[in-house]
Amino acid sequence: MKKLKRSINNTMVSGVCGGIGEYFGIDPTIVRIIYVLAAIFSFGTALLIYIILIFIIPKDDGMIDI
Repeated sequence: MKKLKRSINNTMVSGVCGGIGEYFGIDPTIVRIIYVLAAIFSFGTALLIYIILIFIIPKDDGMIDI
């Protein structure tokens, strides 16, 4: 079963968008572009959500889950 984790390979700031991209099987760059557009049009709400996700989503430890 796949688990949502912050990426250690696809990281720009903290790995949240990279982890979401890996979880859904899409390019993390697309997730980042969608996030930037959401941040612009949500007047900062998306930034607050991103900060919360940094603390909620665990960082990938590099171990393979069986």
